[in-house]
Amino acid sequence: MNARSGSALTFGVAVALIAGVTLGNGGANVMPVFVDDFASRFAMSDSGAGLVAATQLMATAVVTLLLAKRAARPGRVRMTRVGLAVSGAGFLGAAAATTPVTLILANLVLGAGLGAVYAAATAALAATDDADKASAVTICGVVGVTALLIMGVPTANHDLGEGTGFLLMALCCLLAWPLLSRLPDGPAGPGAPGVESAGTGGVASAKPSVVLLAGTGLLWAVTQGAWSYASVIGRQHTGMSHSAVSAVLAISSVVALVGAVVGPIAARHFGRMRSMAVFVTAQALAMAALIFTHDPVIFTVAAVLWQACQLAVLVQMLAAAALIDPTGRLVASLSGAGALGTGVGPLAVGAILDGAGAGVLSPVLAIGTFIASLPLLRMTVASGEAADEPQPGRVPTV
Repeated sequence: MNARSGSALTFGVAVALIAGVTLGNGGANVMPVFVDDFASRFAMSDSGAGLVAATQLMATAVVTLLLAKRAARPGRVRMTRVGLAVSGAGFLGAAAATTPVTLILANLVLGAGLGAVYAAATAALAATDDADKASAVTICGVVGVTALLIMGVPTANHDLGEGTGFLLMALCCLLAWPLLSRLPDGPAGPGAPGVESAGTGGVASAKPSVVLLAGTGLLWAVTQGAWSYASVIGRQHTGMSHSAVSAVLAISSVVALVGAVVGPIAARHFGRMRSMAVFVTAQALAMAALIFTHDPVIFTVAAVLWQACQLAVLVQMLAAAALIDPTGRLVASLSGAGALGTGVGPLAVGAILDGAGAGVLSPVLAIGTFIASLPLLRMTVASGEAADEPQPGRVPTV
C-alpha cells in the first residue's frame, strides 16, 4: 500500500525514531509529574504551576511548527543534537532554579529545544520505506519508554530530592545523543511521490493548509484536554477510589498499544479512509460515554476503547502525512499543531467543565472530534492517491 524508496526500518533506525519522538514529546507526556514538582518546590497554586507547564508546552509547539520546513531538508541528525543540547541545558536550569522566574525561563529554553528534536524526529518518520510500520513501531516504543519516564521522574524527585527528575531528563538527552545518529538524515529518495526540488533529496515538501493544522490542533485539544480530567471525572461520577481510577487509566494506556498495531492492519484490509472514519467515530463515542457515565464498568470499557482508537488514529495520521509528503514537513507540521492543541486543551476543557458541567462537555467533545477529523479524513484520501497513483511533478493537495 505504501511501497516507496526510503530508509529501511532497521533496529537502529527504529531506536533513533523512538528516542527522538519520546524526548521531543517528553514534556507533554511527563507534564503531570513536572506540575507536581513545580507546585511542591515553589509552593505554587494549581494555576501557577499550570502557567509554567503551558509555557513549556507552547514553546515546544511553536518551535516545532517553525522548524517543520527546515526538518524537511537533510541535516536532521545535527538538528536533533542541537535540540538535545538546548533542552538538556534547560532541564539543568529547571533543576537548579530557585525562583519561579528562573523556572519559567528554564522551561522556555527546554521547550524550545524539545521542539527542535520533535520536528526533526517526526519528519524522519516520512523517510522510511514503510510509513505504516514506522509509525506503529515508533508509537509503541514511545508509549513504553514514556511509561518508564513517568515512573522514573517522580521516583527521582522523591528519593533524591525535589527537582532531580529534571536531572534524569537531562541524562536522557545525553543518552539519546549517540542513538540519534541512525535517524534518517534526509527525505525519502526520488522514487517517492513528489517533485524534483533541490535541497530536499529530490522531492518537494507539501505546505500544510491552515484548515488541516487547525483540525489537528482541535483534535488533540479535545482528546488530551479531556484525558487530563479523566481521573477527576472517574472519581466524581462513578464513585471509584483514586487507586481504582488510576489502575483503569494505566491499564487502558497499555492496552491502547493494540490500537497502534490494529490501525495499519485495518488500513490495508478496509482502506485508510474507511478505517480512519471508524476509529474516529469510536473514539468520539467512547470519550462521550466516559465523561457522561456513572457506571464503573462502562467507564472502564470506554477508557480502554478511547485510548486504543486514539493511538490507531495517531498512527494512521502520521502514516498518511508521510505518504503525501516524503520530505517529512507535513508530519512535523501536524506534530507541532498537535502539540499546540495538547497545551491549550486542558485549559479549554477545564473551563467548560467548571462552567457548564459534564452534561454539556460530553456532546461538545464528541462534536468537536467529528469536526476536527474532517480535514484529517480528507488527508487520508490524498494519501491513498499518493500511494496508489503517484504522479511525478505534483504533491497531492491536503
